[in-house]
Amino acid sequence: MKDENKKYAEVAFGIVEDAANKIGSRLPGSKGEIKFHHYIEDKLKEIGIKPVTEEFAVSPRASIGGIPYAGVMGLVISALCYFALSGLTALWYGMAIACVATWIWLICSVFLYKTWFDMFFPQKISRNTYGELVPEDGKYDYTIILSGHTDTSWTWRHSEHNYKFRNNPTLGLISAYGKVGFGAVCFLLLTAICVFYSVLITGNALQAQFVKDIVYSSYYRIFSFAMYFIPAVTALGSAFLYMWADKHEENASRGAMDNATGCALSYAVIKYFKENPDKMPKNCRIIDFNCGSEEAGLRGSIAFTRQHKGEDILKNTWNLNIDSIADKDYFEVVIKDDWQFTRFDKDLEKMFKDTFSELGIESKTGGCIHNPVGGCDSTPMTKAGIKSVTFAAQNPILTYYYHTWRDMPERFEEETVGTGFDVLLGVIDKIDKFQQKNGFNGVNN
Repeated sequence: MKDENKKYAEVAFGIVEDAANKIGSRLPGSKGEIKFHHYIEDKLKEIGIKPVTEEFAVSPRASIGGIPYAGVMGLVISALCYFALSGLTALWYGMAIACVATWIWLICSVFLYKTWFDMFFPQKISRNTYGELVPEDGKYDYTIILSGHTDTSWTWRHSEHNYKFRNNPTLGLISAYGKVGFGAVCFLLLTAICVFYSVLITGNALQAQFVKDIVYSSYYRIFSFAMYFIPAVTALGSAFLYMWADKHEENASRGAMDNATGCALSYAVIKYFKENPDKMPKNCRIIDFNCGSEEAGLRGSIAFTRQHKGEDILKNTWNLNIDSIADKDYFEVVIKDDWQFTRFDKDLEKMFKDTFSELGIESKTGGCIHNPVGGCDSTPMTKAGIKSVTFAAQNPILTYYYHTWRDMPERFEEETVGTGFDVLLGVIDKIDKFQQKNGFNGVNN
């Protein structure tokens, strides 16, 4: 961290401490999340920037927060298997439909973050809060949005339970993924069984020959015997899915790293330029964007890009999305959301990598990763035509503090957050030079 920027590192780390220790958990649409938005509004007012708040409806459990519902479905269907085997054969049809419907929801909402099924889940009101800093003459040709999400995640119980393996992360990783993977395989097996019996019953009603071939085979006799035990096994796997996320708000992540650091650094940067107008990028507007409900499937950034579609705020715009700056050995630029099939901006990727090199930052990830699961707020921004990447300093391997109440500021250092501040200033300087070189129309070119 550069000595001249220490003041802003202290400001940023102070926000992180307040978010985790004074406000606490901030689940999507919760009172805690709203309280943090009010906190950010007050911070912006302190430096003479007018905050803008935009509310939107969110269904917190429609996406990744709803994985326990799949566990409940698995438990119910596991129990119903015994009734269906006892003669209530029509149950297989309903169970098959329920399983397939659950998979459709999981793939579309939990994996791909589609909003199609939100209407079927309880809704809350979340919000986006942002403030803008324009040049002293009020004129600008392009915009830089610094963004971080305000909400935190439900505690992932399997991750938190691996605190005992904190000195052996490999064993912790195997334990967490083993439980969840076993649950997923069990639910897939349940689906296959229900569909198999539904096809078998239908074929029998139609007097199809393949039914006789299956029923009189030795494999079917073995399978029929195994079915006395398989539902008990799938119930255990479904229980692991049900345990995935702790539903209690008081047990949710405190979100120091993920993502009070993102919001804090966005604020620190706009404060820096507010107090040093001579260092503002030429002809540039800077926006501090505090995005709600990222953990509910990027709902805040989706709402923002939909609300402002076609407006000036999304034209000739760069987005530096900041998500988790805490692990000093893992500074990286996230260049793609694999599950969202979205590749982020290559110009920004190079700018971040060059800045890492200039600051002497060495990373165990080589300074660049793909987001292997889920998604980040760069995806809706990129789809809206904005040049965007996500900046992180987080161990990409599943850890005991990721999405758990153990995500506290005591775990990491102010120095790491300060280095993140230095990186952002370095990238903004490169954007400034890029825009001047391209006649302030670099994004659209």
